[in-house]
Amino acid sequence: MSEKITPTAARAKPEEPCPFRGDFQRDRDRIIHCNSFRRLKRKTQVFLMPTSEHYRTRLTHTLEVSQIARTIARLLERDEDLTEAIALGHDLGHSPFGHDGERALDAVLLAAVPNSGGFKHNEQSLRVVDFIEKDGEGLNLTAAVRDGILNHSSDGAPATVEGQIVRLSDKIAYINHDIEDAIRAGLLRESDLPKFAVEILGDNKTKRITALVKSIIDNSTAQKIQYDPETQKAHDELRTFMFREVYRKPQINAEKDKAKFIIEVLFDYYLKNTRKLPEIYRDFADKFGTERAAADFISGMTDDYAIRVFTELCVPKAF
Repeated sequence: MSEKITPTAARAKPEEPCPFRGDFQRDRDRIIHCNSFRRLKRKTQVFLMPTSEHYRTRLTHTLEVSQIARTIARLLERDEDLTEAIALGHDLGHSPFGHDGERALDAVLLAAVPNSGGFKHNEQSLRVVDFIEKDGEGLNLTAAVRDGILNHSSDGAPATVEGQIVRLSDKIAYINHDIEDAIRAGLLRESDLPKFAVEILGDNKTKRITALVKSIIDNSTAQKIQYDPETQKAHDELRTFMFREVYRKPQINAEKDKAKFIIEVLFDYYLKNTRKLPEIYRDFADKFGTERAAADFISGMTDDYAIRVFTELCVPKAF
């Protein structure tokens, strides 16, 4: 996304101040009350539509990111409200079926419109708060929160320290809770984790998160949130291990081709049947193009809703 956001408390549409909440508190509340936030409870984190309530979803991931980020912000005496708002909003644009759904939407959008920029969940999160939520009017969030949402992913460069805190907290959260979920699923044992990472960070989730947070508190500067080199190496080793041993494992990826097929079918259907889109997305088709409007609608679906729509379109009904 080419947009450059100047991170201030200013809003695109000026508003009267709230008598008892700051600007970033208002942003947090708008995010919590929006439909996209609630739908995160039915979107994949790593394990597709888990039957057990104990596995993380995109919503519980978001809450864990927020908790870690708020702790760091408080200890570093940064703006906790700004940090919390960014954390709660960072994954609002995530597609159904996790990153497999994101890659599928990216592929079909680029195939349809090569110069579209494709689909990236961080950019979509910004579209959600700018255009999609509140019946197409957007949430009118502050520029600082919008910057943090847009730049939370690995290749982002947040303009605020609070945005940097969320960017690292996102990784701390998903690496560690995904280890816990993978152990629960029988894909890992705690003893399988890289020895160096265990020596530096500890042998359980609580110890690892504590060590990572402590390193950030001890080594960050006024302008840069960072680990010491040894902790950074341990963090990176653990992340690489998770991609190799969990995220790309056949047991995790067994259903990804089906998820990809569902995204492809839905995208093709709405391109050919724009009138079947909800009214707000038909308006988006006129404003942003049919392809982007279809991607907007599909990306907002929960896993089970996407499957239900696909079933209605493609599976014959009994007489």
